[in-house]
Amino acid sequence: MKLQRLLSLTRKAIDDYQMIDANDKIAVGISGGKDSLALLYALHELSRFYPKPFSLHAFTVDLGFGIQDFTAIEALCRGFSVPYTVIPTDIAEIVFKTRQESNPCSLCAKMRKGALNQAAKAAGCNKIAYAHHRDDIIETMLLSLIYEGRFYAFSPRTYLDRMDLTVIRPLMYVSEAEVIGFKNKYHLPVCKNPCPADGRTKREFVKQLTNQLNRETPGVRDRFFHAVLTGHIDGWPEPVSHSEKSTAPGRHHHGKSDLS
Repeated sequence: MKLQRLLSLTRKAIDDYQMIDANDKIAVGISGGKDSLALLYALHELSRFYPKPFSLHAFTVDLGFGIQDFTAIEALCRGFSVPYTVIPTDIAEIVFKTRQESNPCSLCAKMRKGALNQAAKAAGCNKIAYAHHRDDIIETMLLSLIYEGRFYAFSPRTYLDRMDLTVIRPLMYVSEAEVIGFKNKYHLPVCKNPCPADGRTKREFVKQLTNQLNRETPGVRDRFFHAVLTGHIDGWPEPVSHSEKSTAPGRHHHGKSDLS
């Protein structure tokens, strides 16, 4: 996937769900994986021409495994002139040794989000961008159906009233396959996930199930995503119509290079 397509899909999501306002300071969660690095790349490039000015601050929550090297990510952020902060934690110790969680993902995610939220607030950020892509949304919907018996997927934009932070997901229209293509084309400095549960989770099972269904019945993945977008899920904002976007205050026309 070329940068132009990544920017086009990212901007469409941001415009459709009004994710960015003028003078936002956005914390970008960088796990070290392909998704978060693609998100950082997209937001940095978009910030150069988006009609509403915004700034970025990248954060990595270090889980404390002691084997991850974030040097290459730091260099990427420095090249983008984006501040980068590594947040030290002992999450790995708590989850895998102290608590010995049989299903560690839930507690780990909760603690990671807590650490990121606090650091973002301390740095003066008012929004946090997560790198959840199209396939993540589909898989979350299926996880909820299979294991909880409800139709749910995380929202493109969510306000956290206790923290006074807004979470946004600008990659929601980008497929995982496209992210992989972008990573390979632009040589993103992926930092391997050291988690011992990686690849052995319910989410991985649902990912493989979705792939199988889509192979057997082509187009299933697209229909799943359409169902999420049109399913009136609790907490999902309505997308802004084209006419509303074209008359929104402060919005003006850009040429093709700006991907209007």
